[in-house]
Amino acid sequence: MTAAGFALYGIDHVQLAAPAGCEAEARAFYHGVLGMTEVEKPSRLRLRGGVWFQCGAQQVHIGIEPAFAPARKAHPAFVVRNLSALRRHLLAAGITLTDDGALPDVERFYVDDPFGNRLEFLERAA
Repeated sequence: MTAAGFALYGIDHVQLAAPAGCEAEARAFYHGVLGMTEVEKPSRLRLRGGVWFQCGAQQVHIGIEPAFAPARKAHPAFVVRNLSALRRHLLAAGITLTDDGALPDVERFYVDDPFGNRLEFLERAA
């Protein structure tokens, strides 16, 4: 607890922006390629469009941005078990990877989602 009496203890979700009408393509990538489970959006939020996915204890929300521009620097980083298997899976799906070995004891790479948002995938050395 802080002196003010509160504690931040985790992240509930990360929201990424996408263009209107993106839902089918988001499902194909986040569920079809990455294997995330779709989460039903609350009825009051469905009219806004977009789609939500479960990723471990957190969620990834794909939200509609009318003046959409992809996030190129800001990005979520997903912790992976067996990163080399994910690498092979993504390459077989025709997805381009960008390796980054800048962190000691961490293997990681970046990909772009179908909308150009940067995603990081990493595995720490045992």
